[in-house]
Amino acid sequence: AYTVPFELSVAETDLYEAVTTYVTEEMNRAERLTSGRRNVVGFALTVLQRRLASSPEAISQSLARRRKRLEDHLAELRAAADRTGADPTGDELALFGLGEDLADDFDANDLELGDLEAAELEEVEERLVDQASAAETAVELQAEVATLSHLESLVRSVLASGTDRKWIELAGLLAEKPEMFEDAGTRRKLLIFTEHRDTLTYLVRR
Repeated sequence: AYTVPFELSVAETDLYEAVTTYVTEEMNRAERLTSGRRNVVGFALTVLQRRLASSPEAISQSLARRRKRLEDHLAELRAAADRTGADPTGDELALFGLGEDLADDFDANDLELGDLEAAELEEVEERLVDQASAAETAVELQAEVATLSHLESLVRSVLASGTDRKWIELAGLLAEKPEMFEDAGTRRKLLIFTEHRDTLTYLVRR
């Protein structure tokens, strides 16, 4: 869980709680997986929650990419079922590489994530967040896609409302706080560090 030193809007609170619930439930489902895939799914979900804490834009982009990627896997399952005449609800997602190839790469390369450059780390994180899932059947995958679509609607509400409290606090600091000005009245410079490119883009736009 993440805490912030100010009160969030209702829309933001709903989003934080919903994403946290999603992450918790998927973590619990991941416990039934093999150790390699379980670790990958757990890491991906942790990254997703960090992006939630970073900015509405970061979690919005991550949710959209993840939902699109999982929808593509679901379409692959249905297409394969149509070709073979099989029941798509019973197909194992592992047969289509959903998370298994990531687990193999993750273990085989013995990734030392702390040693990666920022751009390299974010690339690895995006690949994991976009693809790693605890779902093992088409029904489970379809349910996860529906959950992600709901989370996307919540984050759209936050973005549309203009009630991003972190941005409001930062904008107030930049515009009003006396700490941002020298005695002579000239404006001080402020360095802002972001963990994710999506947050950086969001701040530049604002």
